[in-house]
Amino acid sequence: MAIGGLVTDYLGASLISRIAANEASAIASLRSYNSAMVTYSSACPDIGYLSLESLGPGSKDCNHLDVVSEELAAFSPVRNGYRLVYHPLRDRPAASYQLSAVPLRPGSHGRGLFLH
Repeated sequence: MAIGGLVTDYLGASLISRIAANEASAIASLRSYNSAMVTYSSACPDIGYLSLESLGPGSKDCNHLDVVSEELAAFSPVRNGYRLVYHPLRDRPAASYQLSAVPLRPGSHGRGLFLH
């Protein structure tokens, strides 16, 4: 019985640690996006907040400003158990945006939904 309890405690602690790491990664990704959006808005003021793809590597112009990694510049990126979602909030040019990080499997990959 004692060994079974130790295994259960270890697995529970391991899951809690993984969830905490996933949540920290999701929050860090949202912060990276926010910094990139500010940079993009300054560099391309007439375009507004276009898309995550426009933040990624490439031509270093307003089509691909190269301010986030290729992983984060995907249309619907997934990182460490979280789907990162971009929502422009106004007509073109988008004057504002919302970013969210949604756990792929709540309770297993993460507990929280994060918005920015």
